[in-house]
Amino acid sequence: MALDARLVRTRAALTAALLALLEQTAFDQITVRQITRTAGVGYATFFRHYPDKQALLNDLAAREIRDLLELAAPVLFASDSRAACLALCRFVDSHRTLWSTLLTGGAATTVRAELLVGAGRIAAARPGADDWLPADLKVVWAVGGVIDVLTWWLRQARPYGYDRIGEILDRLVVGPMTAGPVTRRP
Repeated sequence: MALDARLVRTRAALTAALLALLEQTAFDQITVRQITRTAGVGYATFFRHYPDKQALLNDLAAREIRDLLELAAPVLFASDSRAACLALCRFVDSHRTLWSTLLTGGAATTVRAELLVGAGRIAAARPGADDWLPADLKVVWAVGGVIDVLTWWLRQARPYGYDRIGEILDRLVVGPMTAGPVTRRP
């Protein structure tokens, strides 16, 4: 049991160190030595937990994705999609440096794939009332739209506030998805 607690503490220290370093330095410029020095753990200890710094980033990303999915699931199924979009954008904004690294760096493909899997699980557990939009397409559209809008936002030199991006997400991605089919006039 003590070994499990030590494992948890060490991984938490490595994660916190990576987050602290990301506030000051681009991921590509961070070394394992910097991470271990900041975490206060031995260099060799790092490699008992992760094969490289990308694996540490992926572990961190998986946790962030779980947290984001808790906020993103309501976007797919909420009656108040605007509030759900605002909550999602507020979360990303509060972890802006990390999400910038995840979405604009080398982890973007992994993040998208993990979000698709997680959102797909959530959608499968909730029978949809949509008769015009297949649930799997709804997940692909929502995840793709959310990722693309967030990535664009995080790349802006003078970023918009999370409230504006939440509104954009709701109007551009979620609203049209939940509005129902377009009826054609004769």
